Amino acid sequence: MQAAYVETPDPDDPLGALRVGDRPEPEPGPGWMTVEVRAASLNHHDLFSLAGVGLRADRCPMILGCDAAGIDAAGNGVIVHGVINDPSWRGEETLDPKRTLLSEVHQGTFAQRVTVPLRNVVPKPAEISFAEGACLGVAWLTAYRMLFVKSGLRPGQTVLVQGASGGVATAAIMLGRTGGFRVWVTGRTEAKRDAAVQLGAHAAFEPGARLPERVDAVIETVGAATWEHTLRSLRPGGTVVVAGTTTGPNPPAGLNRVFFLQLSVLGSTMGSRDELESLVGLLTTTGVRPVIDRVLPLAQAAAGLAAMQAGETAGKIVFEP
Repeated sequence: MQAAYVETPDPDDPLGALRVGDRPEPEPGPGWMTVEVRAASLNHHDLFSLAGVGLRADRCPMILGCDAAGIDAAGNGVIVHGVINDPSWRGEETLDPKRTLLSEVHQGTFAQRVTVPLRNVVPKPAEISFAEGACLGVAWLTAYRMLFVKSGLRPGQTVLVQGASGGVATAAIMLGRTGGFRVWVTGRTEAKRDAAVQLGAHAAFEPGARLPERVDAVIETVGAATWEHTLRSLRPGGTVVVAGTTTGPNPPAGLNRVFFLQLSVLGSTMGSRDELESLVGLLTTTGVRPVIDRVLPLAQAAAGLAAMQAGETAGKIVFEP
């Protein structure tokens, strides 16, 4: 079957480590199932894997991709939940210390077919397309948990979303507006800021800008480039929810603000299968849908990865096998 995969990770030239070609058909073990992939979406995780971040060379060749929507053996539309737990784990999925994402230990979704545990799919409503469903498992589920599970925000309060155009950021803008929050964003270019306002942000600012007032919470996935501004933007007692560091690890700058202003810094990773079901229900009820920047055939995976690496995206990039 056709797949996009990494043969040998290369931290100096991640895109050079990408291969698109034939890979063996997946064979589901006991308690696993095969999903015929109709669409899979790109995440920064895939760029990290190509660079060898979180992916050991001895696990390669490894098919990339954490997200997918497709068809199960009975012909039903399904959305894949990419968190793979240890078989002995019985608690909430994201708290399993041995958990992995698809494409870390088990082959990923950038292929014509993928195998997952039976529990790792949720039904795809007919109202949600395969391309839209493929965007939900990482970016939209991460944003949903950050806003509605972790942040403690109440309708009417203000949230700042750092980085206006990434997958998690665009999801947070749309979900935050739907949840009744006042949504502010930062964006590197006027075009990105304008696009964020079109998505529903109440206001958009340049990176590092002084805000009209301090906010109740910050959605932080950028890392080093925005961390100090994040802390400066919070009201006393405010909360920052961190789910990524796409520009590098957060430096210790501003640590004095954390204790002096009694800020809360909360980590958030993905979300549970139950939360994914709730997210799907929210989208079905409200009509909110992921913004898709472009849909490419899987054979053009390199073009999608290059666009993400260059920051030339406005929403999710989707591959169709």
